[in-house]
Amino acid sequence: MEKELTYTNLMDMEQRKRANLINCIGGFKSLCLIGTVNNDANTNLAIFNSIVHIGANPPLIGFVIRPDSVDRHTLANILETNYFTINHVNEAIYKQSHQTSARYPKDISEFNATGLTPDYKNTFTAPFVKQSLIQIGVEFKQRIDIALNSTIIIIGEIKVLYFPNNCLCEDGFLDIEKANTITCSGLDSYHLTKRFDRLAYSKPNTETQSVTLNYLA
Repeated sequence: MEKELTYTNLMDMEQRKRANLINCIGGFKSLCLIGTVNNDANTNLAIFNSIVHIGANPPLIGFVIRPDSVDRHTLANILETNYFTINHVNEAIYKQSHQTSARYPKDISEFNATGLTPDYKNTFTAPFVKQSLIQIGVEFKQRIDIALNSTIIIIGEIKVLYFPNNCLCEDGFLDIEKANTITCSGLDSYHLTKRFDRLAYSKPNTETQSVTLNYLA
């Protein structure tokens, strides 16, 4: 039988149950660790499942931060230094990544607390996660405050990418599954992926065709 929950039903639910349900209903989400550092060289690492593509020209990426009614170390560090990193979570580090969601004090680095390794590359300000196979260096560009629920959208411009050589295809497609990137549903459910097809660009009155992945040599 089909279950129906109206807005009234949702708002009558216990808060944690409602949060779990609404976090699941949107489907599978991107899962990344955001690395930051403040001007005193104190590092911070936090797991996020709200990463969103903003645009490719220029290359923009964003994510959502919960209301800053309490200390948000990631937000504070980004606003202080203007830089952050986005690092894909893989199967080898998902438990450590999940642990970064714990409420550590500002002077405790989640890198140290979880055993993940800060990885400074070239002159980029913020630390990458050494155990992550796909890493993105981002410069902060815009903060958008959402009046409806006091959440915050952070938008940044991608300045550098790092990924395994064998994951890039000739047409620019990046095989993130080959880099062992995993996904999540809800707040605490982690999933492996299995691609079953890749389709060509859609055109009217044209039969949909599958595309072969041609990796760069």
